Amino acid sequence: MSAFTGTGRLARLALRRDRTRLAIWVFGTPLIGYGLAESVASLYPDEQTRLGYAETALSSVVARAFNGPIASADLGAVVVAETYLTLTLLAALLSTFAVVRHTRQNEETGRAELLGAAVVGRYALLTAALLVVVGANLASAALLALVFVGTGLPVAGSVAAAAAIGGVGVAFTGVAAVTAQVSVSSRSANALAAAAVGVAFLLRAAGDVLGERGGDGTRLDSAWPTWLSPLGWGTQVRAFGTERWWVLALPLALLVAGVALAYLLAERRDLGAGLLAARRGPARAGSGLLGPVGLTWRLQRGALAGWTVAVVVLGLSMGVAGHEVDAMIAENPAAAEVIAQLGGGAELVDAYLAAIIGLYALTIGAYVVQALLRTRNDESDGILEALLATALSRTRWLGTQVCGAVLGAVWLVLLAGLTTGLGYGLAAGDAIGWTIELGGAALLRLPALLVLVGVVTALFGAVPRWSVALSWTVLIAFLLLGQLGAVLELPQAALNLSPFTHVPSVPAADLTVLPLVVLTAVAAVLLAVGLGAFRRRDTPT
Repeated sequence: MSAFTGTGRLARLALRRDRTRLAIWVFGTPLIGYGLAESVASLYPDEQTRLGYAETALSSVVARAFNGPIASADLGAVVVAETYLTLTLLAALLSTFAVVRHTRQNEETGRAELLGAAVVGRYALLTAALLVVVGANLASAALLALVFVGTGLPVAGSVAAAAAIGGVGVAFTGVAAVTAQVSVSSRSANALAAAAVGVAFLLRAAGDVLGERGGDGTRLDSAWPTWLSPLGWGTQVRAFGTERWWVLALPLALLVAGVALAYLLAERRDLGAGLLAARRGPARAGSGLLGPVGLTWRLQRGALAGWTVAVVVLGLSMGVAGHEVDAMIAENPAAAEVIAQLGGGAELVDAYLAAIIGLYALTIGAYVVQALLRTRNDESDGILEALLATALSRTRWLGTQVCGAVLGAVWLVLLAGLTTGLGYGLAAGDAIGWTIELGGAALLRLPALLVLVGVVTALFGAVPRWSVALSWTVLIAFLLLGQLGAVLELPQAALNLSPFTHVPSVPAADLTVLPLVVLTAVAAVLLAVGLGAFRRRDTPT
């Protein structure tokens, strides 16, 4: 028996287990790419507007840091600059989560030990996970290339852009293979991989901020830190410019190096153990851990801390960028019209700030879904059954989880508004006034998030087996309807399906209380449905 015996069967098992997740990944990423590409194409329809965009992208530090370099003033290069960060972060994070789920999590739950009792080689489990994740990245990249070509972009540039985005996912597949060997739990393995993504972003941003103009003055030549980052390698392919195909070898090299190191580390540890030993905890639990509230806080605080840092950085950056909005699109009425549609107002800066706060709320919806779906993990892992064997009631347990997610959402939404107001206020000269105003405007998005909380809770209570896939699908649908629906001119009936459509776009529009009351009532009904269904069904199921 070789070390790879059973790889094929384990790969088929992983495909079967993740068939829904993989379908959303493989087809959802190109769908998001299509929506973003169509939106950008409508914003910059002619050469003059694209030259203006290139000038802004080259001169704005914020644009360099977040969007990265621009390869030329062609439409395809503008599309890549506007979509690259979103699509590569999705590819990187989805890849790391999938690898950890099929390696370290299998060891953590005991599945790997059960499988190892059969005719399975030592490397089979890891190799099967790598094959599935790399295959998903290749399939998603192929569909993304077809999507870009379908929007009218050149074939060579479309293939280069999709390959660069897929290459980022492949590179972080190798990174996650290593973190799964180092860490003793899936949570810490995911945290290490996410930290690697964050470091890669910072290196890429630093290299682009320090870069200089090149070519005919419409291209940014990044500095050396960019070459230390897998996220930077994708930008250096220069899709829709002078394509550099050889750069695509770098993510492949990182994948090979990561896999080789992961195999080596797997030989040096016991099944179920990590190279970093688990920290010994105290002999007795603190008084706060004796009830569901303290336990929920303990489990959620790490994720909430990471989200807090990200929100602060993004809020300050986008707030400062708001002071440049007038200059950025002074000669682009199409862009001004789209911002007005997204923000719901005629005043450009107010519409921009309203649109940004709305995007924050949708993004924080991912935290809400992540926090609430821990309930399903606890149920499927058998933790819930042990908890309910005590005096803890079902209603109190699920209610505590819901309250924890809601309080986290309140904190993040408020922080997003305050930091955006502070950033804009520092640039505009009225930090206190704008901080208070945008903090209040952000809190108005909370009823829409409560509806999302209700939807996830209802799905968990009524259809637990499908709750994970359906919850993320609902969030993606809200994102597409809320941010791209107006741009794509979808019918109002479709836009009304998203609760975020009904939230008043303060500060661009006047405050109306009735929609907020209705959304809160809808959320209460959904929560009641979820709690009632959970009380009546069996666990685990």
